[in-house]
Amino acid sequence: MEFTVEQVAQLLDGTVDGDGSQRINRLEKIEEATPGSIAFLANPKYTEYIYTTKASAVIVNKDFAAEKSITSALIRVDNAYASFAKLLEEHERMTRKVKAGIEQPSYQSETAQLGKDVYLGAFSHLGDNVKIGNRSQVFPNSVIGDNVEIGENTTIYAGVKIYANCKIGSNCVIHSGVVIGSSGFGFAPQDDGTYKAIPQTGNVIIEDHVDIGGNTVIDCATMGSTIVRSGVKLDNLVQIAHNVEVGKNTVIAAQAGISGTARIGENCQIGGQAGVTGHLSLANRTIIGPQAGVPKTIKEEGKIFFGSPLVEHRDFLRISVALRNLPKLMERVTQLEKKS
Repeated sequence: MEFTVEQVAQLLDGTVDGDGSQRINRLEKIEEATPGSIAFLANPKYTEYIYTTKASAVIVNKDFAAEKSITSALIRVDNAYASFAKLLEEHERMTRKVKAGIEQPSYQSETAQLGKDVYLGAFSHLGDNVKIGNRSQVFPNSVIGDNVEIGENTTIYAGVKIYANCKIGSNCVIHSGVVIGSSGFGFAPQDDGTYKAIPQTGNVIIEDHVDIGGNTVIDCATMGSTIVRSGVKLDNLVQIAHNVEVGKNTVIAAQAGISGTARIGENCQIGGQAGVTGHLSLANRTIIGPQAGVPKTIKEEGKIFFGSPLVEHRDFLRISVALRNLPKLMERVTQLEKKS
């Protein structure tokens, strides 16, 4: 498909500096773009490329001020990153082939209920009393356990395993290898040194508009529900333990782990490889840096923390500077000791 620069600007509620009649038919990175493509500039680290890019158009923030001549047309918007994301969504919507129908071989219990235009891929398995909403898609080799409910317009990619009694909302995307509802890590120590598994009788509830990356695991509750609230985005290889609650619009990066019964607030950000101890709470809008360890409840909203042991971001920067200077300081101490 081809569109003019002006048409794209109208879609993004932006304005055009330059030739709005140029035609574009693809999206490319600014440093690699070629004629006929559109790119974006949101990170200042890439500013140098706007003066050399071959893109026919570049999406920029309204306040962008060029220091040299630019050959590309500029589409000025309030938020270049968000606008380019919107453009990607439109591109996917127009080019994606939506599957429907039931492929064979697949298994569907007689008590399973499918909405309109549902896709069920080959070798998928639907247990007893499963309910799947309109236009949802279950790709091949996925297993949907007994009594699972899935809302409308949700995509379950190949190889997903959803255990019995779990509930998945509408407009969710669950990528390959995800396991939802596996047993929580609960074992009671015995007098003879062995461990006895504690039955995990709860389920997992995933609300609407949740994205779950590949090979992420969300454990069922010991009792009650493990809950992932609306708008949450989980990266690949995230571990959510039993009875955890993740608040609305929180994002968690790859290889992070949330221990049992932790409560994560709304609009939080948790960096890659970070770990959150069980039975604590994070206030709304808390930011946890990558590889950080969270050992205690954070009550004040909007704070930023880094490191292990955990410290506020400003203190973390000061500690980092001190560590860099530590070898020189030790050398000075050694010299002073020799003189004394």
